Amino acid sequence: MQLDLTRGSVTKGILLFAFPMICGNMLQQLYNVVDTLIVGRFLGVDALAAVGSSYTLMTFLTSILLGMSMGSGAIFSIRYGEKRWDRLKENIFTSFAMIFVFSALINILVYLLADEIMGLLSVPDQVYGAMKSYLLVIFAGIMATFLYNFFASLLRAVGNSMTPLIFLGIAAVVNIVLDLVFVIVFLWGVEGAALATIISQWFSGIGCMVYTIRKCPQMMPQRRHLKITGAGLREISGASFLTCMQQSVMNFGILMVQGLVNSFGAVVMAAFAAAAKIDAFAYMPLQDFGNAFSTFIAQNYGAQEKERIRRGMRVAVMMMVAFSVIISMVLLIFAGQLMELFVGDGEPDIVETGVSYLRIVCVFYFGIGGLFMLYGLYRAFNRAGMSLMLTVISLGTRVCLAYILSAIPAIGVVGIWWSVPIGWILADLTGVIYYMAAGKRIVSGKQGREAVS
Repeated sequence: MQLDLTRGSVTKGILLFAFPMICGNMLQQLYNVVDTLIVGRFLGVDALAAVGSSYTLMTFLTSILLGMSMGSGAIFSIRYGEKRWDRLKENIFTSFAMIFVFSALINILVYLLADEIMGLLSVPDQVYGAMKSYLLVIFAGIMATFLYNFFASLLRAVGNSMTPLIFLGIAAVVNIVLDLVFVIVFLWGVEGAALATIISQWFSGIGCMVYTIRKCPQMMPQRRHLKITGAGLREISGASFLTCMQQSVMNFGILMVQGLVNSFGAVVMAAFAAAAKIDAFAYMPLQDFGNAFSTFIAQNYGAQEKERIRRGMRVAVMMMVAFSVIISMVLLIFAGQLMELFVGDGEPDIVETGVSYLRIVCVFYFGIGGLFMLYGLYRAFNRAGMSLMLTVISLGTRVCLAYILSAIPAIGVVGIWWSVPIGWILADLTGVIYYMAAGKRIVSGKQGREAVS
């Protein structure tokens, strides 16, 4: 199941590695889509709005852990390309210890500050109770999210993208079955939907951890590797925290937009909840392709395969454009039918609002596809600071324009939708211009040490 991306066909290597990642994260999105679909169909608009807003909050919180795991994964890939096995094991131990501590702190803080967080989101009174009930259950899955993302990032860093897919596939089936049982049979409401999700999360997290320990003992730190040095901690924390900040800024910006959406009432909240799930599911292949591309670049950067890096970039850009066109056309044609899956025929206002959002953003999926590739490229070169800068540009533009445009009566909520692709395009232009100016120096730089100031 393990691929050495520094050898063999560039196109075949990227596709073979990317495909399980794309399938895996689409299954992960299925967790949330199933919750939203069942809740919207069987519990009503208010419950749909509560679960949708909760998803945005949980995405922000777990993005901290995801970002740290992704940043560490880039270092793991470089070490794997260098074939520095002892250094890799030291990095693994340091990263695990650091992210575990942060996961525990996040878990404690979100329980203590649940009401304050909901107040910041301007949650309407009619959905406040349901949202709080959902969150108090779903927060119990934060540590499971840490386990899955850490071990999945470790396996992917050394070329194994299939195993995380297998555990997610099983967990997705568990989640769907439990959703139907807890919500429809046991009538446990939004708490039942949350419980189904966290049980499946713990299954995938523990499963991925046990597999890695038992089947990949060559990557497991031994006693001599169980130490945290100043240099090792700086190396891991530098990559992890910058990527963590990138993911957190991204999702904090989305959280601020969610607060603005909430101010337009339950109908717009419900429409955005459903449309955002469809949107995330649609562009997920582009995000995962960017992550696979990042691992390819990082392994070859560690091995100093400069020409292979350039070939990989050319191939990946062509693949990304093809993916984007296909996904955009599908969503343009079927936006209405997809919205009706969530709310049915009896809510025409919700369907119309959601379709408006989807048809605006999907035309510009090449923009977010390019942005995910740029994130992966700079993360692979251990220049996570540049990825963070692009995120700030993209999300900063989105948040500012969303508040400005939506305040104009003639534009209203549609201004929030248009702010999304504008942010993508501005960030893309910045990332491409920077690479054109500094690309040769970046590729030839000191491995794993240079960073964008």
